[in-house]
Amino acid sequence: MNEALYLEDFTPGRRFTAGPVTVDAAEVIDFARRYDPQPFHTDPEAAKAHPLFQGHAASGWHTAAMTMRLVTEAMGTIAGGIIGGGGDLQWPRPTRPGDRLSVDIEVLEVLPSRSRPDRGAVLTRNRTLNQHGEEVQVFTVRIVVPRRPAG
Repeated sequence: MNEALYLEDFTPGRRFTAGPVTVDAAEVIDFARRYDPQPFHTDPEAAKAHPLFQGHAASGWHTAAMTMRLVTEAMGTIAGGIIGGGGDLQWPRPTRPGDRLSVDIEVLEVLPSRSRPDRGAVLTRNRTLNQHGEEVQVFTVRIVVPRRPAG
């Protein structure tokens, strides 16, 4: 098991990567039926006629869920877990069944808290890429990370 990471272990420019994971067509449909029941996610034939997607597309929330799995694999154990503190989420292109997704995480900023000396925030840019290196999700997110305990 890897040692837990604390705020002091992060520096701007540090990178983490994981993947690939293959997007399964049946999982795309199942996820969409449960959480985002729109025809371009649940019906591959109907999706062909959609003017924006022009084919079967995974829900952005499914992409986000698959990305979260990759983030936990990439970053290992962060003390206290990976706790989001807000961010900006974009889906520049659809995720398709058969895509092989990987994640590239870059630490942008490390900010010790002024009011809570036991923690800080790490700003990361999490890019989810398909097998062609194209971004299917970009999440710039601030995570709350504990400081290493004294002693």
